[in-house]
Amino acid sequence: MDLLNRHVSIRKFKQQQIDEDLLKSLLYSGTKASTTGNMQLYSIVITRDEKMKEKLAPLHFNQPLAKQAPVLLTFIADFNRFSKWCKLNNAEPGYNNFLSFTTAVIDAILVAQNVCIAAENKGLGICYLGTTTYNAKGIIDILNLPKLTFPVTTIALGYPDEQPSLTDRIPLEGIIHYERYTDYSEQSINELYAFKESLESSKHFVKENNKESLAQVFTDVRYKKADNEYFSEQMINTLKEQGFFGDLFG
Repeated sequence: MDLLNRHVSIRKFKQQQIDEDLLKSLLYSGTKASTTGNMQLYSIVITRDEKMKEKLAPLHFNQPLAKQAPVLLTFIADFNRFSKWCKLNNAEPGYNNFLSFTTAVIDAILVAQNVCIAAENKGLGICYLGTTTYNAKGIIDILNLPKLTFPVTTIALGYPDEQPSLTDRIPLEGIIHYERYTDYSEQSINELYAFKESLESSKHFVKENNKESLAQVFTDVRYKKADNEYFSEQMINTLKEQGFFGDLFG
């Protein structure tokens, strides 16, 4: 639990390669994560090659760590492999639908988190790249992903070259609900976010973006409605192309 409680995202890595046996042991630990029906609906693409990182970097909004990290791990929601196995055994798969996509996403995320914990346990640092789903189509093309697959997340992996402080989190009482969901009052919302808003880093974000509040930094700058709608449309179109919507939308 101490390991989990000390987690930080690492964005600067030493140029020290990760031993292949160590990497495989981390991925093996990943495969011990829970999985729907023991179907293991995921694949992992390892990227070490600098030219491949160069190709992938723009799809991760050119974040420096996308090229600087010794290893990128792209976690794929994968119903392709399992469907092929079904067909080879005279079993007709019915996994070209949104439910199956969601199932495979959950499997892939569980594996990714296991790998992250295993990596930190071995002194490595990780950073989750949320940009993967934003530009899934481009990643699919570069990584040569077939139908019934979809990139879910990318983890930058390497030996840390920085010691960032712990990131703030809202209090636990703001997360848990007993028996039923209890909606938040205006007062409880203000109390839960008071610490985050009081941080000097938060105040800096507000000032440098010329906004009235930290919330506006999120809604108007970092995760804008227009961007969310644009990337949502791209994601839906890509899911159609990858065969996960079946005949739902023609």
